[in-house]
Amino acid sequence: MLLELIRTITENVLLIIKDMGYLGIFIGMTIESSFFPLPSEVILIPAGVLIAKGEMSFFLVFLASILGSLLGAWVNYFLALFLGRTTVDFLISKYGKFLFMHKKDLKKTDKYFNEHGEITTFVGRLIPLVRHLISLPAGFARMNFFRFSIFTALGAGLWTIVLIFVGFFYGSSSVQPIVKIITAVIFALAVLVTSAYYIAKKYKKK
Repeated sequence: MLLELIRTITENVLLIIKDMGYLGIFIGMTIESSFFPLPSEVILIPAGVLIAKGEMSFFLVFLASILGSLLGAWVNYFLALFLGRTTVDFLISKYGKFLFMHKKDLKKTDKYFNEHGEITTFVGRLIPLVRHLISLPAGFARMNFFRFSIFTALGAGLWTIVLIFVGFFYGSSSVQPIVKIITAVIFALAVLVTSAYYIAKKYKKK
């Protein structure tokens, strides 16, 4: 029943993308990258199917996806930067003692993202659920906007290519097991990249 539901959703998204084209992909990935957890799988895998059929261009799908991912991430980033941080500062200063939190804890978050924001943003874009929210702490910590955008684009670009290729090579009928395997592999890769990053940082300090 679940597989049938997934197949139905994929087929409907396929029709929507065909109707709206690259604009549909852009809008879908903008939503996916913001705080609404729309799975990117139901957008990019059908797009990969259309690319395989010669009905869409890989480059334009990739470009629309990256731009949409960036716009959605920017929405979260600036919400956290301009609205969230002011609210958090106020709540911490007034009620933080009841939660055993202080402004110095926020300063630690700021310091962490200033030092490790790039790897955190990049890896966060590869992890399901986390990639929808990783822009919020970056905004709270006032991470450099240019660096945030670059590493968001890199992480989103890698994930986009993976899903497009899944749709291109496997179609839309039996991708769920493939997506699970690839997600597990990418998660393991993210852990390895993060570990290598911290080892390199530690070695550099020494």
